[in-house]
Amino acid sequence: MAEDLIVNGSSVSEQWGQVCEQLRGEIGDTAFESWLKPLTVGTFSDGTMNICVPTRFMRNWVITNYSDRIHKIWEKKNPNIKNINFIVQAGQDIMQAHGIYSPTCPSLIKKISSSPMPQNIYQSGAVAAANANDGILNDSLSVPLNPQYTFENFVVGKTNEFAYAAARKVAESRNISFNPLFLYSGVGLGKTHLMHAIAWHIKQQDPSRNIVYLSAERFMCKFVRALRYKDTAAFKEQFRSVDVLMVDDVQFMGGKDFTQKEFFYTFNSLIEEGRQIIISADKSPSDLEGIEARLKSRLGCGLVADIHPTDFDLRIGILNSKAKQMGLDLPPKVAEFLATKITSNIRELEGALRRVIAHSQLLNDNEITLDMTQDILKDMLRSFDKRTTIDEIQKKVAEHFNISVREMQSSRRARTVARPRQIAMYLAKQLTSRSLPEIGRKFDRDHTTVMHAVRKVEELIMEDVSLAENVATLRRALEA
Repeated sequence: MAEDLIVNGSSVSEQWGQVCEQLRGEIGDTAFESWLKPLTVGTFSDGTMNICVPTRFMRNWVITNYSDRIHKIWEKKNPNIKNINFIVQAGQDIMQAHGIYSPTCPSLIKKISSSPMPQNIYQSGAVAAANANDGILNDSLSVPLNPQYTFENFVVGKTNEFAYAAARKVAESRNISFNPLFLYSGVGLGKTHLMHAIAWHIKQQDPSRNIVYLSAERFMCKFVRALRYKDTAAFKEQFRSVDVLMVDDVQFMGGKDFTQKEFFYTFNSLIEEGRQIIISADKSPSDLEGIEARLKSRLGCGLVADIHPTDFDLRIGILNSKAKQMGLDLPPKVAEFLATKITSNIRELEGALRRVIAHSQLLNDNEITLDMTQDILKDMLRSFDKRTTIDEIQKKVAEHFNISVREMQSSRRARTVARPRQIAMYLAKQLTSRSLPEIGRKFDRDHTTVMHAVRKVEELIMEDVSLAENVATLRRALEA
């Protein structure tokens, strides 16, 4: 077994630990925790070291992205290791998560204690996604799907209802509805959630359909690898034989001319054969930077759906939904506080909620109070306050609409001044933690005027595409 082999005074298990530490430093904590931490040392025989992997998908990912580096690092530490073999051990991830001894992968040795197995088993994101995704998508091309990202877990509000309806239509229709479906929004507003939900729903309806879901960055890596190994024919065949192609964050193709060219040809081939394409980005097709005109035109030729920044009601709905999934009743005052203070994106809102709940559970404090929430999140809220000031918002909005800050603060009611003033008030409410009276004082107005401005802009965003684009552009600039 692996533990029996001693080289230079250290066991193979100890060497694996050293390899892992070096890899952690090279690829970072997040990637290491997701992809390499679940791996365990197995048996050693005839120069071949067996490494146990929880799922087939994870095995393919590790072989593609890390196997060469693992072999090089380990061979330097132990010349007896000539080859590394990755073996799928079904169900090992659950055992590994709780430190239970595995007879086939004996490096993780911890005897089962007399205490019962916990009922709620929380796996790392990659392990849970890989298990749920195993056998669902095209393993050689796709990245894992998050099992929590389903339509059932997506909270719908005014700002995302159109994108949700479009995504649902594409997922439920066996015939091509919109091609391509192009979803775009700022960071953390739900476009990736909808992409995953579409994939899950399609596979539930028809498991035989060949779906590929990946990021634009992964598409580029696959293409570069094919060029390097002179295997572009296989690359083309892989991507042009799928039934549904889903590419996330296509903006990262900006400036990559050769990748764009190949993606353009793949896009055309799939469209001509009546295959479904679904794309996401942080901007509309026409606003994508570094993307050639013909590809922009193609991306925008189907249905383009924007996900707008969340409003207060949607944030409340998201918080209550997430709390319910965790088996908790969130006090209304706490939900209102979080929804008011954390407005930038859904991920930060959910992160704040998880932080409060974890603190409550760890301290065995069953009651989540407003005072406790404020205390736990005080550092986060201070960082939000530092991000954007009302002065910065006024200056940016004034520049965008070609007026002066003094005009914005004046009593003028002309539309050319009043509308930018309302947008600035709306952004001040969204991007700062200042109260309505505080915002009003910055504009020489009272809090009721700010309330009216916020409601008005929220209504206009849903009705006026041009205004929605202006607000989204300003928000991205201020959050950058």
